[in-house]
Amino acid sequence: MAKQSVQVLVSGGQATAAPPLGPALGPMGVNIGQVVGDINKKTASFAGMQVPVKVIVDSSTRTFEIEIGTPPASALLKKEAGIEKGSGNPKADKVADVLIEQIIKVAKMKEGNLLGKTLKEKVKEIIGTCNSMGILVEGVTAVEAIKQVNEGKFDTEIKSEKTELTAEEKKKVEEERKRLAEEIQKRRAEFEKTAKDIIAAMAGKERGDIKAKLHEAGIPEIMIKELLPVEGAAAAEGAAPGAAGAGAKPAPGAKPAAGAKPAEGAKAEAPKKEEKKASKEKK
Repeated sequence: MAKQSVQVLVSGGQATAAPPLGPALGPMGVNIGQVVGDINKKTASFAGMQVPVKVIVDSSTRTFEIEIGTPPASALLKKEAGIEKGSGNPKADKVADVLIEQIIKVAKMKEGNLLGKTLKEKVKEIIGTCNSMGILVEGVTAVEAIKQVNEGKFDTEIKSEKTELTAEEKKKVEEERKRLAEEIQKRRAEFEKTAKDIIAAMAGKERGDIKAKLHEAGIPEIMIKELLPVEGAAAAEGAAPGAAGAGAKPAPGAKPAAGAKPAEGAKAEAPKKEEKKASKEKK
């Protein structure tokens, strides 16, 4: 009988026989508990991440193979850096600082999905991902870190494929993450105060002029969108549903409200009909 396969996403080290895995494997005659146990062993290092898993089953022999994929490089980097998400403004705000050993570790975990032919080239690919996430590498920006890799600064670590950190190194990474988080909060508070002062001082002026002033003050675009109301939004919120503006024309066929005067220059239909009726009676 031809082999069948089941592909699912499981939480690292926490697969269960519940849907979608259990019901899909049930008709194939394999020991579901054993499959789940093997998956959890193979994905234990990906705790807290969604991991792609493929179970290949030979129904005639009831044997199975398990192929474990890897989470995206960004997810692996977040785990190494101890952060929940990357920076919303990666050019200005750095959310973490990782060591070269952590970069090597991610490069090795993703080596089958990377384009580089050597580990050194793959390391540079992972550092490139750090650039878009606002993650520093060995205290410098991703661009500078790639330059250092090219210059051979980390050749010893890459050649030895060192991936583990000492307790002291882990402590250093965590302390730096906290420092950067505090720095971001402090800078955001400063930006927010400056932006609100500018908006208050330019109240009543064109939105475009206010926005230009905020840009001039170096306020990040994401904060400008949060703090500067969209032009016309306030008016739209205050308008009654269906309210017509001054000078608006009534809908075709709509009857004017009681006591309303006809629009200037408009001829009333009723008088026109009365005139025609009187003309016929005279004749």
